Amino acid sequence: MDERPETELISIPATPRVSTPEILTPSGQRSPRPATKPSSAAWTPTSFISPRFLSPIGTPMKRVLVNMKGYLEEMGHLTKLNPQDAWLPITESRNGNAHYAAFHNLNAGVGFQALVLPVAFAFLGWSWGILSLTIAYCWQLYTLWILVQLHEAVPGKRYNRYVELAQAAFGERLGVWLALFPTVYLSAGTATALILIGGETMKLFFQIVCGPLCASSPLTTVEWYLVFTCLCVVLSQLPNLNSIAGLSLIGAVTAITYSTMVWVLSVSQARPAKISYEPLSMPSVSGSLFSVLNALGIVAFAFRGHNLVLEIQSTMPSTFKHPAHVPMWRGAKFAYFFIALCIFPISIGGFWAYGNLMPSGGMLAALYAFHINDIPRGLLATAFLLVVFNCLSSFQIYSMPAFDSFEAGYTSRTNKPCSVWVRSGFRVFFGFVSFFIGVALPFLSSLAGLLGGLTLPVTFAYPCFMWVLIKKPTKCSFSWYFHWGLGWLGVAFSLAFSIGGISSMVTQGLKLKFFSPN
Repeated sequence: MDERPETELISIPATPRVSTPEILTPSGQRSPRPATKPSSAAWTPTSFISPRFLSPIGTPMKRVLVNMKGYLEEMGHLTKLNPQDAWLPITESRNGNAHYAAFHNLNAGVGFQALVLPVAFAFLGWSWGILSLTIAYCWQLYTLWILVQLHEAVPGKRYNRYVELAQAAFGERLGVWLALFPTVYLSAGTATALILIGGETMKLFFQIVCGPLCASSPLTTVEWYLVFTCLCVVLSQLPNLNSIAGLSLIGAVTAITYSTMVWVLSVSQARPAKISYEPLSMPSVSGSLFSVLNALGIVAFAFRGHNLVLEIQSTMPSTFKHPAHVPMWRGAKFAYFFIALCIFPISIGGFWAYGNLMPSGGMLAALYAFHINDIPRGLLATAFLLVVFNCLSSFQIYSMPAFDSFEAGYTSRTNKPCSVWVRSGFRVFFGFVSFFIGVALPFLSSLAGLLGGLTLPVTFAYPCFMWVLIKKPTKCSFSWYFHWGLGWLGVAFSLAFSIGGISSMVTQGLKLKFFSPN
């Protein structure tokens, strides 16, 4: 039987096909080459995987390459994974999806801070109040999109935490200095504020439900803080960020429900007799200016959650064909649609119902002060109970970065994951430290304007800077000018709002009652 001649393998780059006495076969042996007619035109293959590359050797190799390409498209793009991430609560589970993203963003984006927006309207009035709220909403939605896109801006690298992205953009040291304090406050500080508000709301709920039948010695405010803290610590034993998706769903539903109830109940009642919609003014021009700046700081503080965007996105799988930013942005758009349906009616309806008579405590304080005898106790108690549920759920997602930091320090020193008891101990410790700070500094909730100004760059400024430094748009282009300008405008507002918050506290007075909650 005649031996079948070997099929020619063509190398890259190709040379003109001329008659040669022999060729090198795949086996490495020299064999005569059949005579061929000289060709005047050279042929160069356009791809290594081409129709001519079909041989007993070429066909399996092509299949391997095609299969490898499909595998990389399905499994990812050779992202360098840190083995420690598999031990930490934020990145331990990567089976998140768009639904989880929507739940987490809603839970983090709507909360007690929305209830004080009518207080800002009392100083800004109708026009400036609505305008500033609309601009802030659009601005923070754009910076949210920037963060979602920057999560995997560098091929082979996922920035799973806000501080990691800041370090990649600003440098190791400067990134920590710029991002660490505001993100720590937005995590630990918000957890402390939630204990204060949750405990006080539980106390009001008990007073409404119990009424005159209450015992002669009800629980004190500190004891209510302790009860709320214990509930938070029990719920915090869920292991990772994906495992609290159910709690985030509960927090989102309760936030939407009580936000709607609060403004509907307020609008449905008769307005106070001496109501006015003229912006509150101070005796001096400078005092009025600082009050306006403080009000704008309250508006800025209403939009929180950007410090958790990258953490939420890191819980999702990411591949070439299915990058994580697609479901993340889909869930974020859904969440912020409902956030808009909550904050705009609360701001407009609350200011319409109470005008500049709005108490500094916000909508819940106004309901309790003006309509305690007008609204059925069942409805009022339900609204307060929903606020408690929302605070319990929000505590979990805002505490998760702190839990992650504790466990990262432990695993980096021991080179092993945290045991159940160590993880539980960290969370109990964090919960009761937050309780201690809340008892020692019960006036923290009165610092919304100042703290909104200090943490504003995380939401409005840093993402714009990071986009320029990582994406590197063409210098002096529209994108370059736009992001630099937007970022520096956010920094300027941060300084102005902080100064306004400090001045407002000086002129209006702030009772610094340490270890003396009401």
